[in-house]
This record gives sequence, structure tokens and C-alpha cells, in this order.
Amino acid sequence: MTKIIPVVLAGGSGTRMWPVSRKSYPKQFSKLTGETSIYQQTASRLSSSNILQFDELITITNSEYRFIVSDQLQSIGIDPGKIFIEPEGKNTAPAILVAALNVIEIDSEAVLLVAPSDHIIPNESAFHEAVLKGIPQVLDGKICTFGIKPTHPETGYGYLKLSTASEIDPVELKGFIEKPNEEKANEMVISGNYLWNAGIFMFRAKDMIAAFETYNPDLLDPVLNSIKKGKADLGFFRLDPVSWSACKNVSIDYAVMEFSNNLVAVPFSAGWSDVGDWSAVWELQKPDKDGIVLSENAYAIECKNCLLRSESANQVIVGLGVEDIIAVAMPDAVLIADKNKSQDVKKIVESLKLKKIPQAEVFPKDHRPWGWIETLTKSTEFLVRRIMINPNNGIGLQSHQYRAEHWVVVEGTSRVTLNDKINLVTEGQSVYVPENSIHKIENPGKVNLVLIEIQTGQFLIDDTARYDNLCDN
Repeated sequence: MTKIIPVVLAGGSGTRMWPVSRKSYPKQFSKLTGETSIYQQTASRLSSSNILQFDELITITNSEYRFIVSDQLQSIGIDPGKIFIEPEGKNTAPAILVAALNVIEIDSEAVLLVAPSDHIIPNESAFHEAVLKGIPQVLDGKICTFGIKPTHPETGYGYLKLSTASEIDPVELKGFIEKPNEEKANEMVISGNYLWNAGIFMFRAKDMIAAFETYNPDLLDPVLNSIKKGKADLGFFRLDPVSWSACKNVSIDYAVMEFSNNLVAVPFSAGWSDVGDWSAVWELQKPDKDGIVLSENAYAIECKNCLLRSESANQVIVGLGVEDIIAVAMPDAVLIADKNKSQDVKKIVESLKLKKIPQAEVFPKDHRPWGWIETLTKSTEFLVRRIMINPNNGIGLQSHQYRAEHWVVVEGTSRVTLNDKINLVTEGQSVYVPENSIHKIENPGKVNLVLIEIQTGQFLIDDTARYDNLCDN
């Protein structure tokens, strides 16, 4: 059985899914349609199968998401594998080339399956069957892409042009079509010779590298140098920023696919969504007879065709007599939009960014290597945060010149170092950390440690002085 190396591209942000999706915590890491995030669903789909053999996972992401990636994989029992950190976003071509150049050093015949992290494919077994159909093509030197059988004339997707219509079997790919207008999209759907471009590819590493050598050789040296000069860091691999900056910002389609003459497409029609906007979430959640989709703590009275969603256990959202409405409530932001204009939610983000409103990009919960921090309330005189520290983890030894901290443990047990004393602080107990005190807090237990931190002081700024090499807080 051919071993497949799965590669997940997890660096993008989905502005159309605001306020749940933001630059600091994009949609792929959110639980939009189930009990696990879209990224976790993708990783699971590319980790186990009854008919395919998957090798160690490779994820390519950026520095902001590195701890989210590892934490989400570990929480569902998947080895994080290799996590490459891009110094800056350069689109899909350099990222895919990183994976190909990395594995070619280990196995010259290695087969890679590359997928976006933010797509939903409910029928995993059908997808694995499609991948199985593509393997003989790949072993024959072809580059394989997986296209979605159109269900309607969509103008928001690119299309794949086939040499002939096919329902399930691989077929020669004749070209890539940019997002069409409505008339052109309707013609392509009627013809039966076109598929939606899902951005999922399978190939041997050596064939992809050969394609770059032929059609885009200028990318090879900067990508290769970014690997050679890169550095391991806490289980991740940071690509060299200087070399990476020399890479062109280009998609894999524009870099090599549009020029290659050895492409095949495998049709797939068992369900797929790129979760491009809130209307897609509404559809995926299977509306009731009145077209209503509700989350927990959401209620609808005399409403039609609405998505009402609360992202907080302490927040109730109620709709009364509304129709075609998307309403998403978060602790720090609320979206109310016409369901038919959900594609335009990105305009909200653009407007908020121009006004320098933090909610445009910053998520209330900030993920760290040891857990997370959530800001509960903030003023010029004080800051209140909820902090969760994973078992056998901790925040490094440090001090603050301008602020004092008061910690109240609400779950678990903490080990607190305060100057030259070490004490255990358990649920219901607290500790006061004066200004300029050298301190750290650790979770020595087997369950999560949760505490409330209250900062007070003349200046609530990042004035942290660090005394060890542990990660920051």
C-alpha cells in the first residue's frame, strides 16, 4: 500500500466569518459545525483510513497559530508531526514547495496529499475512495487535483476544465478557470465538463519539484535556503525569514499548475464546503422546517431562515419576528447581518480596521504554549484576565516594574514561586504579587489550572522582565 504524507495548509484567515474568525484566531480553529474545529476535522480525515495508509502529518502555518495547531492536534490524539512556521504569508506555492523539498530528502518516491485546513468534507470514506483512485495516476508521474462536482452555478469559486465529462474516474485536466460571472458559471455547470477547484492536490515530491524547476525555478533557491537556514524551536521549525522574504507571493495554480501538461482531476460529489461565509454554516447545520439554525443559548420566536448563534455559555441570544438574519454573539462583539449579504461581512472587518478597533483582528482568548489567557475586562486602572495552564506547564520566572498582580485559583492546584518562597495555592485560595517581585506560577497537577488574575498599577503595560528561557505570558 502506498504511504501518503498529508500536508495541511493552515496559515490563512477567514474575514467573512467574523466575529468568530479573526486574524489572531481564524475560522479553521473554530468549532463552527461540530464538536471539533475544522482544522481538527481536516487532520483526522488525513490521519486514519481503512483503505489508505497515512504517514506523519505536516502542517504549514504562521507563528501566531503554532501553539493552537499543536494543542488542537494533541487534544484529539494526533501526533503534531512536523509544524513549519512561515515568517510571513507567501500564498500556497512556497508552502507546498517547502513540504516537497523536506520529504524528498527522506524518500525520493514520497507521495504528498495537500489540503487546505478550512474545508469541510462530511463523508470521509468517500473522500478516501477518491484519493485511492488518484494514487495510480500519481505513481505514473501525474499531478492529481480533486474537483468538486458543481451543485449550482457558483461565482465565488474557480473551476477546473476537464478534457471530457466524468462522474468518478480520473480525467485529464485541460485548464484552470478564474471565478466566472453568473452567465459563464451557468454555461459551465450545464456542460458537465467543469468542476469546482477545491485546492486539494496529490503528487510525488519529485514530480512537484520538477514542475517548479521547469515553470518557476526562481522559487527553488529562496525556499530551499529558508529550510537550510531555518531553526527548530519548541517542537516547531521556523523557516529562515531573510530567505523566505525573497519568495514570490504566488498560488500553486499560478506558479506551476496552469503550465503543467501532466495534470489529472478526480471528481468528487459526496459533499464539500469551504465554509466561505455564515450562510454556508447555516446550510451545513441543516435548518429546521422554518429555516432556523440555533446554537446553545439561542432561541427563535416567529423567525424564518435565520442563524442565531451564541459563543458564550453566559450569553443568551433571542430572535423575535426576524427573517433572513445572521446573528452571532461573542463576549466582545456581535454581528447582525442580512443572510443574503453574508459574503460582505469582510467589509465590516475592513471598516473596523480603518477605525483601529481591536475586535477587527484580535480574539479575546490568546493561546500560549502552556495554555491560554482571556481578557475579561480592562480599564486604565485595572485588567482582569482568566488564565488556563495545562498540566505540567507553567509561566516563566519574571517580574513587573509598574504593576502588581493578584491571583485567585478557581480550578486545580498551582505552585507559586514568589521571590525566595514556593507555596502550593489551591482552589479558593489567592496570592498577591507586589511590584518588582520575582515570581512564576506552575501547574504540577494532572488537571487544568484555572485562575483569575487582577492587574493593578500606575501603568498597565508590558513591563515584563524575564529570568529564564520559558515561554512568555
